[in-house]
Amino acid sequence: MNAPLLSLTRAPSTRRAFLQAGALGIGGLSLADLLKLRAEAAIPGRPRDTSVILLWLSGGPGHMETWDPKPEAPKEYRGPFGAISTNVPGIQFGELLPEQAQLMDKLAVIRTVNHGTVDHTKVNHWMLTAYEGPAFNAPDNRQQRRPALGSAVARVRGPNHPGMPAYAAVPHLKGGTDNHFHYAAYLGGGYTPFITNSDPNEANFSVRNLTLPGDLPLERIANRRELVANLDRARAAGEDKLQDLDKHQQAAFDLLTGPQAKKAFDISSEPAALRDRYGRHTFGQSALLARRLVEHGVTFVTVNCVPWDHHGSPGQYKTEEGAKLLIPPLDRAIAALVTDLVDRGLYEKTLVVAMGEFGRTPRMNKDAGRDHWGNTFSVLMGCGSMKMGQAIGRSSPRGEQVADRPLDPQDVAATIYHHLGINAHSHSFPDHQGRPLALLDKGQPIRELIS
Repeated sequence: MNAPLLSLTRAPSTRRAFLQAGALGIGGLSLADLLKLRAEAAIPGRPRDTSVILLWLSGGPGHMETWDPKPEAPKEYRGPFGAISTNVPGIQFGELLPEQAQLMDKLAVIRTVNHGTVDHTKVNHWMLTAYEGPAFNAPDNRQQRRPALGSAVARVRGPNHPGMPAYAAVPHLKGGTDNHFHYAAYLGGGYTPFITNSDPNEANFSVRNLTLPGDLPLERIANRRELVANLDRARAAGEDKLQDLDKHQQAAFDLLTGPQAKKAFDISSEPAALRDRYGRHTFGQSALLARRLVEHGVTFVTVNCVPWDHHGSPGQYKTEEGAKLLIPPLDRAIAALVTDLVDRGLYEKTLVVAMGEFGRTPRMNKDAGRDHWGNTFSVLMGCGSMKMGQAIGRSSPRGEQVADRPLDPQDVAATIYHHLGINAHSHSFPDHQGRPLALLDKGQPIRELIS
């Protein structure tokens, strides 16, 4: 049986995504290299104050149990739960989402996203990058072909505030099913996410990569930086590129030793009542930390909410038990996040997205679970500057197919990019073979949200 997520265990990281004594563990890049890469990605006049929080539901939540219930369908389709009315007439949610139901006027549900695929590996890649990935049984099934949305945003936009990462992940990027594709691919190591790799619900939560090693005091770091800077100045002899590198080394030192990043991650400074409102579980505290990060200048935050692959077969949750375990904390976390963003005046600038790689089969299987389903499924969005209070698209009466307004994963990605001021069709970057590849080749922002 799957271990409950509500008390996530800390997994050892195979990717050090940020800094430890000023160095990155990915591809040997120093933090100065990362900052230099981000500076080269800068686009004059680009928006600087919009952000995205992606709640990533790896494994695929059932659309019947969440945002597209079918209370009139036969029992083997509608499943073990009923539907409840939201505060927008005519729109219903699953009964385990009462808090989101009362905020429907501030949310939008896209009910007809589809790609027709039931392969976790292919569609994790598809939803996270906007492009179909390798098949589960392919020899390259962990090879990321395109950059994740967050990495592309880091490349094009960079952070909203100097001294902060552009792309971060909370609490880690482990778990889920074939959950491998959150990284930068051919954009390079400078655009991988900063991963906290620790659970903000733990009493002793700390971001290890923002802590200097115990045997390397600040004075030694400062002396080393000063020595390197002096050597660089001696070598530079007025050369602009070396002077620029020295500037990035200074920024790297400031980020490691300065207060900005540490302050952003200090969730203990939040009032206890607010932390309670989010829920004292990993979903809730991760959502709260994501709000702190965008408030302090991170542009794109992924909250990794796992696991949702509920077949009911041995080793897997049945639909009813998995839904009861995972949906209520997600409901509370999203409702608290939206309310908090509104209260702080951040909802106009922040887009909240909740999605997995697909939905679950409309008909329950023999094990009281649901299998994979890519013919129609739901994505939740919330943003104060978009048109909220609507359900976009309509699935068939038993939730099997798109009945009206089919939407592609690229349309979801285009909407995310649009919110950030990015026209994805106008940006292309060379892959490992030097071929220019556009961020998107067909997707369009969802008109009902932005028109």
